[in-house]
Amino acid sequence: MVLASLMRRLSANRRWGVYFSFNRTVYILLLFTLGKGFQLSIGQVTINLYVYSLTHDLQFVGICAAMSPLGALLAGVPMGLLADRVGRKPLLIWGGLLTPLSLILLALSTSPLLLITANLVNGFVASPYWVTNLPLLAENTNDEQRVGALAMNNFLLLGVGALGALIGGIVPEMASQVVHQPADATLPLRWGVLAAAFVVLLPALPLFWVRETPRHPVSETITSVPVGTGEHIAETIRPGAERAAWAASRGRWGLVALFAMLLIPDVLFTTGEGMVVSLEQLFFHLRFLLDLGALGVLITVAGVVGGATSLVAPGLVKRWGQLKMATTMQYLSAPMLVLIGFSPVFLLAAVAEFMRQILRGLFEPVYAAFAMESVSARHRATLSGFYSLTWSIGYSIGSVLEGFLQDHVSLSASFPVGALLLLISATLLRVFFGRAKPFVPQAK
Repeated sequence: MVLASLMRRLSANRRWGVYFSFNRTVYILLLFTLGKGFQLSIGQVTINLYVYSLTHDLQFVGICAAMSPLGALLAGVPMGLLADRVGRKPLLIWGGLLTPLSLILLALSTSPLLLITANLVNGFVASPYWVTNLPLLAENTNDEQRVGALAMNNFLLLGVGALGALIGGIVPEMASQVVHQPADATLPLRWGVLAAAFVVLLPALPLFWVRETPRHPVSETITSVPVGTGEHIAETIRPGAERAAWAASRGRWGLVALFAMLLIPDVLFTTGEGMVVSLEQLFFHLRFLLDLGALGVLITVAGVVGGATSLVAPGLVKRWGQLKMATTMQYLSAPMLVLIGFSPVFLLAAVAEFMRQILRGLFEPVYAAFAMESVSARHRATLSGFYSLTWSIGYSIGSVLEGFLQDHVSLSASFPVGALLLLISATLLRVFFGRAKPFVPQAK
């Protein structure tokens, strides 16, 4: 009774009440996202070091690390299509249970073939989360709650989840005291990888209680309104439904066009981000001679701050709207990238990095809501699958270009190029959607 009363009071709060008004399914999904964030950050600290501790060279460590995103790349679109056919919940449950098993397999592997296979499988079984989580959150929230739910999801995954890096360092240290080996030896690091499996397994168990809502084609909901009330319909249909209805009215090619208008800017954005983020730690280390301890603190704290900033996104969306806010955050991020790359002192570059993370924290949940609302419910998992594909492609291309420019031009050369891609991405979104006319059903 006391807890229920407290929740009702918190829900009534105009500013933060949205975070306490979700249904049970949303809270279960957010709990799993928290476990996923811890798993990813623990793995980031321990997996590569574990592989290296097995006396494999750095080239093999790099190849092994590439297997997980490769698995996600191969599985993303097929998983999205499958989720739209058989449902999101079954795939999410299987992915949630198989991910810790793949990590256990990785922790127990020592041969090159088993290590590569385990990491490839890990990326493959992780893909159901990436293609079902956003659609399920979108379908279990109303228009007032949606941005808040996606903001909280972003905060837990990238903000709170970043603290898992501390766990990834503590577990091997504690294990080293028990087995009397250095923390960077194989056995202590194996316990670190097993910790990543454990933190994602526990929050996966409640996924059995997730509720998947029925999905109806948007064309059915639009054409069911009586003809002759076009002006009233244009006023009441939200912009996302207008975009989905526009695509539905043009058949298969309308859907393809809508997907392209959403995905092309995303490829440019992720490529621009990849040209900065992929080797950012190396950049700070070489440019400002930052030691690894200080570097870890900078990246972790900036990630937590950026994730926490996501929580204020719903209030800003009410003032600006989704498209204006998302593109404005991209426009403001571009000069931050240039400032990081060409700052003469570390303090200025660190401030710019914090600002970049804050702007990214405001952009990601808003754009995710914009994208999920732009297509009908039955196509959301497919779109998420394509977003997984564009993320893998963008970051892969960005990493290659960043390494090439830093090696052949200068350490800072990739930053203005990445900033330019962000500007083009935001501009294309405004060109594609900024002047969209309301969809009004016409009498046949």
